[in-house]
Amino acid sequence: MNILMVLTSHDKLGDTGKKTGFWLEEFAAPYYAFLDAGVNITLASPAGGQPPLDPSSDTPDAQTKDTKRFKEDSEAQERLANTKKLAEVKAEDFDSVFYPGGHGPLWDLAVDKNSIELIETFVKQDKPIAFVCHSPAVLKNVKIDGEYLIKGKKVTGFSNTEEEGVQLTDVVPFLLEDALKNHGGHYEKGTDWESYVVEDGLLITGQNPASSEEAAKRLLAKLQKRQA
Repeated sequence: MNILMVLTSHDKLGDTGKKTGFWLEEFAAPYYAFLDAGVNITLASPAGGQPPLDPSSDTPDAQTKDTKRFKEDSEAQERLANTKKLAEVKAEDFDSVFYPGGHGPLWDLAVDKNSIELIETFVKQDKPIAFVCHSPAVLKNVKIDGEYLIKGKKVTGFSNTEEEGVQLTDVVPFLLEDALKNHGGHYEKGTDWESYVVEDGLLITGQNPASSEEAAKRLLAKLQKRQA
C-alpha cells in the first residue's frame, strides 16, 4: 500500500511577523499509523525539501506519544527534510493521499494548482482522500465536473470557535468552517479540541489536531477493506 502525505511550504502567519507551517501532531500521528501498518509513505510539499514546522506545535504542552517518537526517529526526520516537490508526484503511483494541517495550507495549498489537480485525479481514480484540521482548506478550489467536490458532502475541519480560541480569526486569509459551508459542504463539528472525524464516500476529514490519528486509521480501514 502506497500513501502520499502532502505538507505545506508556507511559513508566514499573515502579517503578524510570526511563523506558521504544518502542525507536528497532524504529521506524526498519521505517519506512524501508516508506518506501523506497513504502508509505503511518500512525503511531498509545494517547494520540496524541509517543510516549515509551526513553532506553536513544538511546545512542551503540544507533545504526544507520536511527536515524542518523531523526535527520536532520525529516519523520519531525514525523510521530512527531503520531501519531493508536489509537481513531481502523480496520483497513479499511490493508493491514497493524506494532508496534515497547520495554518500554512490556508495560504499555499488552498490555491496550489498542482495540489488541486492531484486531488481531482485521486477522486477520478476512485481513491480515498483524507484531510485534518486546517488541511480541508485545500478542498476549497477542487472541482469535479464543474462542481465543488465538497458540495453536498459531509465535511469537517478546524471550527470558527477553535480559530477564535487560538485568536487567529482576524489573521487567517479565510475561516475554514465558513469556506466549507460556502462551497456547499455539509459542515459538522464535535466538541472543540476533541477528536471528530467525518466520512462521506471517498472523503475523510478530521476537525482538529486530536483527530489526526483517527482520520489516519479511518483511511487505513477504508484501504484495507478495498484490498480484502
